[in-house]
Amino acid sequence: MIARTSPIVALAVRAVTPIALVVAAYVLFAGHNQPGGGFAAGLMLGAVIVLRTVAGIQQPRYASVWMSVGGVIVGLVAIAPMFWGEPLLDQVVVTWDVPVLGTVKTGSALLFDLGVVAIVVGLVIALLDGLDATSLVDRGRAPAPASVRSADGVSADDPGVAS
Repeated sequence: MIARTSPIVALAVRAVTPIALVVAAYVLFAGHNQPGGGFAAGLMLGAVIVLRTVAGIQQPRYASVWMSVGGVIVGLVAIAPMFWGEPLLDQVVVTWDVPVLGTVKTGSALLFDLGVVAIVVGLVIALLDGLDATSLVDRGRAPAPASVRSADGVSADDPGVAS
């Protein structure tokens, strides 16, 4: 696969990753007042994970942990207002003055969106694991050179073949 062996692809993915992370953070925080939010930010982070996996830069892990933590966060944020007599999924908005930024407003919907991000990222990692895309990562090793196969189809580079 050219994506795994090409240093140009790996360099391009490494260069695009910080930009995509900033855009995903913007989509997450702007999602309360404009289109975006946790699901869109999770998909963007998932796309970064897919690109880095296919390029052989990283091997994503812990899909079940990501989904579990996200589910717990979403569940707690949904149920928490009921402890104070409010309806399920009621949002609490908090504002405070920050010296440099001015008035900052946030709410419990941001925590809910962070949980959604964790669930979506976990689902993307589970999808990569299910498709066995994580085996594309050679853990830092260069790909094996092409070898000439004998008539019986056994390569001299195979570990089970004695030289």
